[in-house]
Amino acid sequence: MDRDFLTDLFSDFGPVTIRPMFSGFGISADGTNFALALRAGLYFRADEQTIPQFEAEGSTPFQYQTRAKTVVVNSYWQLPARLFDDSEELSVWARAALAAAQRAALRKRPKGKKATKKKVAAKPTSAVKKTSKRSKPPS
Repeated sequence: MDRDFLTDLFSDFGPVTIRPMFSGFGISADGTNFALALRAGLYFRADEQTIPQFEAEGSTPFQYQTRAKTVVVNSYWQLPARLFDDSEELSVWARAALAAAQRAALRKRPKGKKATKKKVAAKPTSAVKKTSKRSKPPS
């Protein structure tokens, strides 16, 4: 997939920013990345609200192979092939992917600055100075 193809594909959705990423492109709108265009296909951001749609279409999550294992990235799912021919429905899915990405960004933001207190480590008992016992004078 090249940049011109992606620009045309998202024309009904609205303006997108397409940046080189990995072996393809990252696609964002309003400063939020919501799609990946890689050699393996086009992947949209997904979450617990949108994953059932992808599953119903028989789509799979993005995955890649390392030397030791296969890594599955459940936050990006492959766009159903039928949507490449239906730009109106693709834009509906793209809006849902953008919403999923925005929800994820909200979960990552800190709720506010909390005052952190430095914890003072307690001194071990062996470090406490022992007082000597006075011996009784001989009687």
